[in-house]
Amino acid sequence: MRELRCGGCAWPPPDSLRKACRPALSSFDRSTVQALDTWQEDNDNTWRDPLSRAQAQALLRAKPGVSPSAVVALQLAVALAAGLLGWLLAGRAAGLSAAWGGAVVLLPAALFAAAMRRWLVRLPPAYALFGFAFGELLKIAATVVLLLLAPRLLGSIHWPALLLGLLATLQVYWIALLLRGKPRERSSD
Repeated sequence: MRELRCGGCAWPPPDSLRKACRPALSSFDRSTVQALDTWQEDNDNTWRDPLSRAQAQALLRAKPGVSPSAVVALQLAVALAAGLLGWLLAGRAAGLSAAWGGAVVLLPAALFAAAMRRWLVRLPPAYALFGFAFGELLKIAATVVLLLLAPRLLGSIHWPALLLGLLATLQVYWIALLLRGKPRERSSD
């Protein structure tokens, strides 16, 4: 019987355990161990050369990203459209509520995008990851604070319109993912 490594222990087990478990051990082979312990064995040991500058630029042209400022601008447009649509369909309170719902998403996202552009990109990778996570936490906190301030700032709130404005503005992230695959025009550097 061949020896297998599973979770740090040697296989096969001692003779006493092997005799007691013989029926179960007959169907136990290396493929089962690999399927269970894929995190322990790295089957992809091939070395990949780093990309050249031209290859990296070609990859970025093939799958470009969407800038955070473009996402924020699109969120602004959606929030204003939701406010205008709410105003036209249900009156002033619904329009302001829908616009506030969009602002609840837009303002924290704009602050986070500005922070990313200003200082997050200058940090070492480990600190940048922590800063990104902390920024997301601050975005959530700012969203909650803005929602709690709505009754005090708006007075009369049309809650369905506020929620629809909030949800419509949140959907911009999905639109940005769809726009991500569009190739950018070449700029002459």
